[in-house]
Amino acid sequence: MYYAAQRKRSLYEELGGDDGIRKLVEEFYDIVEQDEEARDLHFLHLQGAGVAHSRLEQFNYLCGFFGGPQYYVMKHRHARLREIHEHVPIDGRMRNLWLKCMEKAIRNVGLGEDLARVLMHHFTTAAETARNMD
Repeated sequence: MYYAAQRKRSLYEELGGDDGIRKLVEEFYDIVEQDEEARDLHFLHLQGAGVAHSRLEQFNYLCGFFGGPQYYVMKHRHARLREIHEHVPIDGRMRNLWLKCMEKAIRNVGLGEDLARVLMHHFTTAAETARNMD
């Protein structure tokens, strides 16, 4: 049976609600800011509104994305990833770097293998949606 069909709770709940998603987002952005391999992704964030802004907005977005409160939509009136990222140059290399950092964050916060696989499936689809350059 597929993992999604077995799930009785939303991914938001499985991640631990606001606290669990905040922990994942904080770990992700700690990696972006501190990991030498993520230097280009960090620089990209610094060209925009900055990492602190991105931490808050990613938390808001992911809560709703995973079936919890729609904080991002309440604030911005939509959650269209391509539109959200239209001002950010995201090519395949940047998409892959983002995914690599998220994979590290998931591993670092100690999520189970099955949940990690489901999350990375969703993140991979989302990252490709946000890609706006060849």
